[in-house]
Amino acid sequence: MPITSFEGKTAFITGGASGIGLGIAKVLASRGAKVVLADLRQDHIDRALADFAGGGRSNLVSALQLDVTNREQYRDAAKRMLDEFGGIDILVNNAGVGLEGPVLEATYADYDFGFGVNVGGVINGFVEFLPQMIAHGRGGHVVSTASLAAEVVMPEWLAIYASSKAAVCHYCEAVKPALGEKGIGVSILLPGPVKSNIHETQQNRPAHLLQSSGYKASEERLSRRIVGDNWMEPEQAGELVAEGILANQTYIVTHGYYKDAMRARAEAVLAATPDVKEEAPDFGQFRDE
Repeated sequence: MPITSFEGKTAFITGGASGIGLGIAKVLASRGAKVVLADLRQDHIDRALADFAGGGRSNLVSALQLDVTNREQYRDAAKRMLDEFGGIDILVNNAGVGLEGPVLEATYADYDFGFGVNVGGVINGFVEFLPQMIAHGRGGHVVSTASLAAEVVMPEWLAIYASSKAAVCHYCEAVKPALGEKGIGVSILLPGPVKSNIHETQQNRPAHLLQSSGYKASEERLSRRIVGDNWMEPEQAGELVAEGILANQTYIVTHGYYKDAMRARAEAVLAATPDVKEEAPDFGQFRDE
C-alpha cells in the first residue's frame, strides 16, 4: 500500500544525523513519523538528538551508529527495527560520500570506498529491509539519494562520485515496477547544492581504505570547502522528499540549474542511436525449463 500519511509510520534514515538526512528526519518527524537516525558519526548523532530534544520532538526520534558498508551491522539494525517497531515503513538510503580527485591518482581504495558506500550502502538497505517491509503487509516506500551529478557529464575529478550515483539511479528505476507490485514505492532523490557535511569525506574513511588512497591531498582540500549561503537548506530538501513519497514520485529533483546539461546529454545519446528498423528483441523473463 502506498504511503498516504506519515502519522505512526517508522522511517529508517541512513546518514540521518546531519545534512540532507537530518533535514528529511526533521520533516518526517514533524508530520508524525517515528524516525530512526542511522549514522556512522557518533558526534553527529549526539548533536542531532540534542537538536530534536530542544525542539520538543525527542519522543519520535531514536538513533543508532551504523556503517552502511558493514553487512553484519546492517543485519543487526534491521532485526532491531523488526523487534522494536514491527518493521519499518520508510527506508531512506541517504548515506553517501562526496569523493573527489584526479582520476589518474585514484587507487583501488578510492573506488572501493566510493562505490562501497554510495552503491553498496543502498544495496545493503534493500537486501536487509525489503523482506520485512513486504512481510508486514503495511506497504511502504524506499528513497535513495543519488545526485544531479548522475544525470550530466561531470569533470573527471568527479568520475567515481558521479558514476556511483548513476548506478543508484539505474538500480532504483529498474526495481520500481516489481516493488510496486508488493506495495512498496520507490523514489530517487537527485540533489544539487544542499547544505551538508558530505565534504567531510576523509573523516568517514575506514583506516584500511585511507592508507593506500590516492586522494589524500584532494580530500584534505575538500574538507576545507565553505558551504555557500545560497545552497538549499536541508529541511527544504526534506519537504521535497516528503511530498515525493506521498506522490510515489520516481525523481525528486532539488534544483533546475543543470536542466540544459541534462538535456544535452540525453540528446547526445539519442543522436547516436540508430532509427528503429526492426522489432526490438525479447529480452525474456524467468521461465521454467
